[in-house]
Amino acid sequence: MSNATGHQRKVGSDPTSSRRHLDGVLLLDKPSGLTSNAALQKAKRLYRAQKAGHTGTLDPLASGLLPLCFGEATKFAQRLLDASKGYLATIRFGMTTTTGDAEGEVRERRTVALSRAEVEAALGRFVGKLEQVPPMHSALKVDGRPLYRYARAGEEVAREPRTVVVHALDLVDWALPDATVAVTCGKGTYVRVLAEDIGRTLGCGAHLAALRRTATGGFRLEEAVTLARLDAMSDAERDALLRPVASLVADLPRLALDESAARRFGQGQAVAADRPDGEYAAFCGPRLLGLADVAAGCARPRRVMAPPPC
Repeated sequence: MSNATGHQRKVGSDPTSSRRHLDGVLLLDKPSGLTSNAALQKAKRLYRAQKAGHTGTLDPLASGLLPLCFGEATKFAQRLLDASKGYLATIRFGMTTTTGDAEGEVRERRTVALSRAEVEAALGRFVGKLEQVPPMHSALKVDGRPLYRYARAGEEVAREPRTVVVHALDLVDWALPDATVAVTCGKGTYVRVLAEDIGRTLGCGAHLAALRRTATGGFRLEEAVTLARLDAMSDAERDALLRPVASLVADLPRLALDESAARRFGQGQAVAADRPDGEYAAFCGPRLLGLADVAAGCARPRRVMAPPPC
């Protein structure tokens, strides 16, 4: 059974009266061809949720794990935005495109004469800290406008390189001209830029032919549900899939507070905490209260859960 909560609230004849206050996390397997926001809105409608957000955009071309946060879980979504991600990427050598992926127009074709050993050696050069220039076809904003809008208007905008971290690149399969690569990387890494840079290093060019997210934070794709399956379920079956908000902070040490301290913490007040300095998930019994920063024996609230509805 899920520990997520759903509560019906009547609002007279208001057309939004069927919307529910719902707290929890859904692990969605986003299909290729759909934007992350469109997938979010479909799931939000199925759950009739009042409030929802996703935890890191997947390009329309990409598929795979997209955790969705409902209600109070949205307060902790940043933790997954900042978390390391896992992907299964198909890199196609010998062809570059205008977007760096399969959605763009072909820019150049070259003959590919690579060995598996050459590909593996090139992958090894891209593990660790890297400087990446964000692609023009991305949602990154410059002067309040997404880069892809400049690109669609035929404008090129100067972009500063950003430091990203690639933890691992493992060649899973090699069938000329495609390499299937398992990627583990940190926040802000553009896998299609990685594909282009690897192709440039090997002298034949490349683009990202397919991408599937397999992990984010402590969550795995194997645990996710598709929109088609979700659509075929009853409300009770869908609700049973929701994970508790506390699953978003499962990696943090717990700070146990009694009822008195929990009330003050919930009101935004600092409370005594005989714990080493650091970040904690504050609990009162099994109930998540929020995130706390502990320093010098004092726990200060950083994110606070709203009290459960009566």
